[in-house]
Amino acid sequence: MQRFTEFDFGVPWVMSFFHQDWSYEADTPAELVARRLPDGAGEYALAVRRDARTLLDGLPSQTLEVLWTAGSQYGPSFRQTTGAEWTRTVVDVCDTWLAARAEVPPLTGADTEDGLAHRDAVVAEIEPLGFLTAEVRRALVDCAHECTPDLALRVLLRVVEYTPGASLSQEQYKRLEGIGSALHYGEFVVQNVEFLVADD
Repeated sequence: MQRFTEFDFGVPWVMSFFHQDWSYEADTPAELVARRLPDGAGEYALAVRRDARTLLDGLPSQTLEVLWTAGSQYGPSFRQTTGAEWTRTVVDVCDTWLAARAEVPPLTGADTEDGLAHRDAVVAEIEPLGFLTAEVRRALVDCAHECTPDLALRVLLRVVEYTPGASLSQEQYKRLEGIGSALHYGEFVVQNVEFLVADD
């Protein structure tokens, strides 16, 4: 079994859109998301919507703001919106995108894996990461408990990638690879943070 893509997907994939120059691509965060959804690849929109709905159902707005802020380099800003409103906007963008296209088959098989059997392992990787603030660690642990371990792990990988001063030991990276393999991730999901592995 394998996911529909070898690369990152869902909400952490959307988080990666918000780099330093994103405002040159679109006028609003919602427009950016809509522009980045690839034509003919409904799985991307379905995966983003699934993650965003899971976040909305499981976490309070403030926790959503913590995760979006930690997992994105530049935005979206929460001065004029809330974490819940923005996450709902992401769902709406996906709904609009999907409604404008022919029937998109639902996600099945590996693409519906929540990783519930791996919750303790995911939480065990989050809690010792001292380069993350206590607030971010708490939000990630809440995500693992109240959403899904799969989503929490993918958000964790994105957060780690963007956290200044982050580093991983060889052992940590191998454990993350092992959990990712158990969750049927493609080759490049965990590999995205391999550059942070410290030389022994």
